[in-house]
Amino acid sequence: MNEELATRIGSAAREARTQLGLTQAEVAEKLGLAHMVYSRLERGKMLPSVQTLLRMCSVLRISSDELLGIADAEEGAKSGKKERGQGGAPKLRQLTGLARKMDEDQLDALVTVAQVLLR
Repeated sequence: MNEELATRIGSAAREARTQLGLTQAEVAEKLGLAHMVYSRLERGKMLPSVQTLLRMCSVLRISSDELLGIADAEEGAKSGKKERGQGGAPKLRQLTGLARKMDEDQLDALVTVAQVLLR
């Protein structure tokens, strides 16, 4: 096992997960993995299969390049190469994660606040 790669993937996954406001257990469930397996992935103790890596990208809203450490999300955002729609803005990912946990009334309030802020 390539320990450096496993550590890089684990760190990127942890950062993306926390920015989305998700727990390890929530991510593990979405990935169809046992919580302990996902925990080992985040700690860099094992490498994910290709299928799991692709599911991680989808669930964590992170590109495979970012997850593998090929492209640094910060550099991409600074250089303008990364668009918001691709999940590059950490605050946007965090807001999206929080919004997923809201009920309809809370979402309505959030939309109203956003509309007021954009005036």
